[in-house]
Amino acid sequence: MKNLVIVESPSKSKTIEKYLGKDYDVVPSVGHIRDLATRGKDGLGVDVDNNFEPTYTISKDKKDTVKDLKARAEKADNVYLATDPDREGEAISWHLADELGLSLNDKNRVTFNEITKNAVLEAFNNPREIDMDLVHSQEARRILDRIIGFKLSKLIQKKIKSKSAGRVQSVALKLIVDKEKEIEAFIPEEYWTLDALFEKDKIEFPASLTKINGKKAELHNEEEAKEVYDACQGLFKVSEIKQSLKKRSPKPAFITSSLQQEASTKLGFASRRTMRIAQGLYEGVDVGNGQEGLITYMRTDSTRLSDQFINNARNKIESDYGKEYLGFYKVQNDEKAQDAHEAIRPTNLSYTPDSIKEYLSLEQYKLYKMIYYRALASLMANATFDALAVTLSQDKYDFTANGSVMKFDGYLKAYKDYETNKDTILPDLKEGEELSPKELKLNQHFTEPPARYTEARLIKALEEDGIGRPSTYAMIIDTIQQRGYVKLEPTSEKSKTKVFKPTDQGKLTSEKLDEYFSSIINVKYTADMEKDLDSIADGNIDEVKILRDFYDKFIPLLENAKDNMDEVELEKVGEKCPECGGELLFRPGPFGIFIACNNFPKCKYKRAIQKKEKEPAEVIGKPCPLCGNDLVKRKSRFGTYFHGCSSYPKCNYMETLDGEVIERKKKTTTKKKTTTRKKKNA
Repeated sequence: MKNLVIVESPSKSKTIEKYLGKDYDVVPSVGHIRDLATRGKDGLGVDVDNNFEPTYTISKDKKDTVKDLKARAEKADNVYLATDPDREGEAISWHLADELGLSLNDKNRVTFNEITKNAVLEAFNNPREIDMDLVHSQEARRILDRIIGFKLSKLIQKKIKSKSAGRVQSVALKLIVDKEKEIEAFIPEEYWTLDALFEKDKIEFPASLTKINGKKAELHNEEEAKEVYDACQGLFKVSEIKQSLKKRSPKPAFITSSLQQEASTKLGFASRRTMRIAQGLYEGVDVGNGQEGLITYMRTDSTRLSDQFINNARNKIESDYGKEYLGFYKVQNDEKAQDAHEAIRPTNLSYTPDSIKEYLSLEQYKLYKMIYYRALASLMANATFDALAVTLSQDKYDFTANGSVMKFDGYLKAYKDYETNKDTILPDLKEGEELSPKELKLNQHFTEPPARYTEARLIKALEEDGIGRPSTYAMIIDTIQQRGYVKLEPTSEKSKTKVFKPTDQGKLTSEKLDEYFSSIINVKYTADMEKDLDSIADGNIDEVKILRDFYDKFIPLLENAKDNMDEVELEKVGEKCPECGGELLFRPGPFGIFIACNNFPKCKYKRAIQKKEKEPAEVIGKPCPLCGNDLVKRKSRFGTYFHGCSSYPKCNYMETLDGEVIERKKKTTTKKKTTTRKKKNA
C-alpha cells in the first residue's frame, strides 16, 4: 500500500508528489477541517468553567474531505502530516491526527521551509511528533478570538450597530482613529526658508540657509525672513569644504512584514494580494519540468539565511558581478522575532527571474524578481559615495550646498530597480573664493500634520508595536475594511498613494471600545498577549492560566458596558419593508450607507440608496450645427463639462466649451479569436 501524505493545498500536493514518487499518495485537506463548535454556553464552543475545554466540529464543507481522508488512511501503510511549518499548520496536523485516529506518539509530522526536492526528502527522512506546545498556542489564540469575537461583537452590534470587534483588529483600528484625531487637532505653524542659486563654470547649484550665528536657522515669520533676505545680498565666501566617503548598506532579505511593505510601495500590491502571490510561489509553479517551489516559506519574522544559500549566493555574486561585489551578511532580527524559519528567499538561484518569466504570471514575476534580488543584494558589498558639503558664508549667515557622486554601486548593481541614486554635481570650489548668488528666494511654509497610515506604514506600526504576527497582518487590514470601519483613499486626485481614513462608524466603534475596554483594547495589552502566546508555544506557560486571567478581566468590563453603554438608534427611512412589513433603516456598510430591514437577520431585504440625480442640462442658446436643435451644457462621467445636442442619442454632436468639435470614437467589432496555448516541449 502507498504512504499517505496530507498537505493543505492542491498546488502543494502536486509539487510534493513529484519529489516523493509513486509510493506516496499526496492529498490536500484544503486548510482546516474543523473549528470550534457554536453550541454550549453563549455558543462559544468552549467550556469556560472546565479549564476552557474546547469542542470541535467538522466544517460542513469538509465532511466529504474527512470521509475521503479516513478511507485513504485506513488503507495506507503510513500517514504523514506535511502541513505548513507554523502554529496554524501544526494545529491543522493535530486536528487531522485526532480525526483520523492517529497516535500523538507517532513520528508522522514533516516540515520544510522550502518545497524543493532536497528539503522535502530530508524532512521525510526525519519526521517528528506533533508539537503540542505549538498546538496549544494556536488553540489559545483561537479561543481568545472566539470569546472576544462572540461576546464583544454581540455587544457592539446591539449597542452601536457595528459589525464586530476583535482582540487585534480593534487595536489596528484604534491606531488609525488616534492618528486621525492627531490630524484634526493639529494647528499648523508658519516658518520660512531662504534658498540661493549659485553658478560657477556654467554649473548651477543650490544652497540653503542652515545656520545663523552658528545656530540652526529658524525663520518664524515674514518679517524675520525679509530681514535676513536683505542682509544676504552681495558676495558670499566659501568658508568650508568637507569631503567624506559615505556608505549605503543593503537591507536584509525579506521577512513577511518587509515584503508586504516593499510590495505595497514599489509594486502597488495590497498585503492580501502579496501573500496570495507569495503562497503560490512557495507551493510551486510549473517551470517547464513540473511543479517547483520557487521561494522559501513566506510567513517568517527572521532575517536568517541558511549557510548553504549564503555559499551559493556568494558564488553567484562573484561569478555574475565580480569578487569586489561580495559583502557580509548580518542578521537583523527584532527582539520579538521567533526565528522559526529563514528569511524569504529564492530556493534555486539558477532560476533567475528572466529565465522563468514565461512560466509566471505578471504579478508572480514582479514579486519573485523583487524577492530574488533582495536576497542576493543582502549579501553584496556596500554602495559608496564621494560626498561634498560646501559652506558659503556672509557675515553670520551660513548656506550649505551638498554634492554626492557614486564611487562604487555595490549591492545597487542587483537592486537598482528598487533603490535609485542620482548624482548631485558641484563645481570645483576653493576655500576663500567668493561667489555672488544668481538668485535668492524666500519660501513660506507651514508645518504638516502627521501623515495618515498607508498600508505599508500600518504594517510597520503593527510590527513595531508587537501587534499580531506575520501571518495575520493581511487579515487584520482586510477585516477593518470589510467591516466598514476604514477606507483606503488616495492622498489627492492625482496621487497613487492611498491612506487609511476612518469612517464615522469606525470612529464611533473605536471611541466606545476605548471608553469601556481601554484596559484590554490597547497596544501594550495586545503586545503582551502575543508574548504570552509565544511563551505557550515555547512550553513555558500554561494556556489555561492565560485564558483564565484574560476572561476574569474581560467579563466585568463586558457587564459594565452592557449596563452603561448607550444604545444608538439607526435612522428610519420612513418606509415599510416590501418583504416582511418591518421598518426600513439606514445601516452602515463597508461601501457606505445602505437600506435594510430592522428584522435582520430574519429578513434579508436590503437595497442601495438611490443615487443623486444627474446634474440637469443647461440650454446655452446655440443651435446644433448638425440638426438645428438646442445645444446644452452637460457634465461628463469624468466630472468635466461639454456642449452636446439636446436630441441625443439621435444626434451625437459634441463640442468643448470653447466650441472645438469632439470626435466620437467609432466602435469596431471583430470576431473573437479562440487560441489554445501550446505546452512547452509539446
